Amino acid sequence: MKENKKTYWKGLEQLNNDPEFVKNADREFAELPSTLNEEGSATRRDFLKVMGFSLAAASLAACEAPVRKMIPYVNKPVDINPSIPNYYASTYATAGDYASIVVKTREGRPIKIDGNELSPINKGKVNAIVEGSILSLYDKERLAGPYSGGQLSDWKTVDAQAKSALASAGAVKIVANTIISPSTMQAIQQFADANGNMEVIMYDPLSNYGITKAAETYYGAAVLPSYSFDKAKTIVSFGADFLGSWISPIEFARQYAQTRKISKAKPEMSRHYQFESTLSLAGANADYRTPIRASQSGLAVLALYNAIAKKAGASSVSAPAVEIAHLEKAAADLWASRGASLVVSGSNDPNVQIVINAINELLGSNGVTVDFANPAYYRKGDDAKMNQFVTDLNAGKVGGVIFFNCNPVYDFARGAEIAAGIAKAKVSISTNGTLDETSSLVQIVAPDHHFLESWNDFEPKKGHFSLAQPTISPLFDTRQAQESFLVWAGDSTSYYDFLQSNWQGDVFTQVETGGTFQEFWDQTLFNGVLAINSTSAALAPVGDVNAAASAVAKSYSADNASAELVMYTKVGIGNGIYANVPWLQELSDPISKATWDNYLTVSQKWATENGVTQTEGETSKASITVNGKTLIVPILIQPGQAEGTFGLAVGYGRTKAGRVANGVGVNAYELLDASKGFVNFDITSGVEISATGESYRIARTQTHQTFMGRENVIQESVLSEYQKDNSAGRYHPQVYKDGEFVKPSKISLWSGHQYSQHHWGLAIDMNSCIGCSACSVACQVENNVAVVGKQEVLNRREMAWIRIDRYYSSDAPAEDLKAMEIAADNPEVTFQPMMCQQCNNAPCETVCPVAATTHSSEGLNQMTYNRCIGTRYCANNCPYKVRRFNWFKYHDNKDFAGVNVAQNDDLGKMVLNPDVTVRARGVMEKCSMCVQRIQAGKLEAKREKRKVKDGDINVACAVACPTDALVFGDMNDSNSKVSQLLKIEENTTSALKEVNEERAYHVLEEINVSPNVWYFTKIRNKDLNEA
Repeated sequence: MKENKKTYWKGLEQLNNDPEFVKNADREFAELPSTLNEEGSATRRDFLKVMGFSLAAASLAACEAPVRKMIPYVNKPVDINPSIPNYYASTYATAGDYASIVVKTREGRPIKIDGNELSPINKGKVNAIVEGSILSLYDKERLAGPYSGGQLSDWKTVDAQAKSALASAGAVKIVANTIISPSTMQAIQQFADANGNMEVIMYDPLSNYGITKAAETYYGAAVLPSYSFDKAKTIVSFGADFLGSWISPIEFARQYAQTRKISKAKPEMSRHYQFESTLSLAGANADYRTPIRASQSGLAVLALYNAIAKKAGASSVSAPAVEIAHLEKAAADLWASRGASLVVSGSNDPNVQIVINAINELLGSNGVTVDFANPAYYRKGDDAKMNQFVTDLNAGKVGGVIFFNCNPVYDFARGAEIAAGIAKAKVSISTNGTLDETSSLVQIVAPDHHFLESWNDFEPKKGHFSLAQPTISPLFDTRQAQESFLVWAGDSTSYYDFLQSNWQGDVFTQVETGGTFQEFWDQTLFNGVLAINSTSAALAPVGDVNAAASAVAKSYSADNASAELVMYTKVGIGNGIYANVPWLQELSDPISKATWDNYLTVSQKWATENGVTQTEGETSKASITVNGKTLIVPILIQPGQAEGTFGLAVGYGRTKAGRVANGVGVNAYELLDASKGFVNFDITSGVEISATGESYRIARTQTHQTFMGRENVIQESVLSEYQKDNSAGRYHPQVYKDGEFVKPSKISLWSGHQYSQHHWGLAIDMNSCIGCSACSVACQVENNVAVVGKQEVLNRREMAWIRIDRYYSSDAPAEDLKAMEIAADNPEVTFQPMMCQQCNNAPCETVCPVAATTHSSEGLNQMTYNRCIGTRYCANNCPYKVRRFNWFKYHDNKDFAGVNVAQNDDLGKMVLNPDVTVRARGVMEKCSMCVQRIQAGKLEAKREKRKVKDGDINVACAVACPTDALVFGDMNDSNSKVSQLLKIEENTTSALKEVNEERAYHVLEEINVSPNVWYFTKIRNKDLNEA
């Protein structure tokens, strides 16, 4: 490998050297709102006009603030002190996704969700969707009360109607997403006992029925196993995006990162193989990624089984031959690390999953990296039962149907049939909180509380319990769905009392506390979680792999010539339940860098053959027909897309979600195939795709902000080289001075700052960053960052304080266009979080004419918003392009009310963090390193008459990061985690710290702006000749 001589590119526009890209590459900023002429220049008079207006606007802005009267407490609520946050342990569990959380409230308003560190499952971590879900509490689309016949009603009327209708309905079905709450199941059981003929049918929008069905066939128990990626030395995944959306990505990302962190003391890491059609987050982080067609995936699994069976001396299964790169190598590595290997598949085909189970048995993984004896309960959806329900509903065999907090009309494969069949039931009830695609079709809507207003319990894994408690009084006249079930069963008990009595009878008896139940309850509620340890023997196989293998051999093909459509899930939108949260819509997808859309991902080869080009955000549309259903979608050329396959994200195309989500993208759920007894996300036949030629613009955030000559930005090597030399992959720029070459830091115009108290710094491990973007949404929530909408993103005016730069790379030299085109078929991917680098020699500070950006005595580059007059000189001088300008007043502005809901309606504003200013028009903003958290931490230490300890203060991005890729702390404290990571040994107050960690580097080190943010080189576990 030629050390660091890789070619990196940010997007296909740059790779192809498009004239439009070249023209705009040097133009770092969006244009002025425009008095400029066509050439982009302006006369002196025009310039003065704009500047005169800007100054006048800045002066007028001071007069705009309305007078608001403060209303003091007469009787202050207990535990609520103005300006002091309260924290409540609770639980997020929606549609098969789970996280134990801690909710931050201010004056009784939930404003931020973080992970619960006491949880053994997510261990204090969350993802973008959990972070963003808090805004759904303040959604204007939420129902203000119960509805009957499409009209607002009251609970007394609705209860009477529901009771009488259900009593005479006959067979009643309760349709729900996975229920992991034991008390909810008991409430439903009590309801069923009172009503007689009642059945619960569970389904999940992102179905994993294939795994549970395979476990039932192969192990005799229909369970979802617990996976332990942290115990695996070799990981092989067939299309399972376990870092982005597969089953429990928060948990898996944390486990995975533990196997990827390396140091001088532990120079070893796991090796990860990914075989997939669309470039996923897991594929982007893999050491070896092979693009394969969806129709080949089953045969690839069989080939792996045979390769391992051969090594194990077991009998092989008959399978058609298939050529898959790196498959033999993966088999050899799996066998070498047997007992610490893990093979997973994203397929929902039970037969494929049976073969996966057999592979893990051969490798001795059962009970180690994959555990069926201690199952997870996140996904209990049964596709076969759901299919039968849809058939029965349309045949008129279902007397009554209750949709318990689910939306199958939108997110089930046969949603259109459900929509048509609801009217055939005598009674239809929904507990959904909004009039969504399903609840808008039923007779009675009994809206449930939001999860942040509810009591509940959960059992996400065997022996693991967690509680949810209200963090705010109900905002509307809603009622907890479980309480509705009890009322309709003739029980007047409140759900809180019902929950407590359940725990007293069931859970408390399993725990030896030595105290009273009330003490146990209070402590569990305070902690939010409870783990009851139990040991279970590993399940032994009772099924046979041969029948499944022969079914796979028939269903999959090595040489399918027709187009294949693979439905996937984005990390921001997920299954689409929270599509009405604008933070998630504007979150730049880590792979495509697109916002506000789903699109058809196509390979470079298909695009060339069909005359499709992509310049900046300009692209065209395609018509896609699957078994008679046609959609028109924009095209996005995606490096890494397997030839002959196309990708389309679910979660978009909502019609009744709310003003943010309605009409954004197309609904891919309706293209799913449920005809084989399971919901199939890979459509390998009956797919027709053609380019329409109609132009379209996708709002992407990374066709600009270009760095050229990347070794000063991304530095990487391979494990074998790192083991020989810990500084492998490092680029050491030197500057000529007085007859010798010296480090850039040795030459400076300034004498340098001295930090006598604290010196805040951030270390970012590129090995751990998986690109999930949890940090980006966490920052937006914490710092009241505005959402600007699709048009402004197209105008290059997005406001994110922290962005994830995604780089493609290959060994091909930039001038070899043919080789670069091949490289685009399957590039390596690197993610780099980029925020204000808090430079010690900050070039922005020296050019601000009004000292609006200054340097603090603790190493922070700080903004004084009310001084800023918007010259934008600072942004012009920033080498990292991380400063954001408020082109408009994004708050209290009807033009942005449809996207920036957190700053434009009274309900949405309840989510704002009162410790952070909402910025005005014409003001520059950027990452402040959560200065409000730093101040709060220092004040708390001062009140307690002690020094600030490491861990007292943490920034929002680092708290959210599921892989602990970001580590924040005081570099003046030699015991802080950041100092130990960077190996800062001497105790100095100087801004220039002597960092002894060989992997640590600064981005653009040669310009010597001396950032307080350090990056660690990316190390891949590849063979040297393949890197």
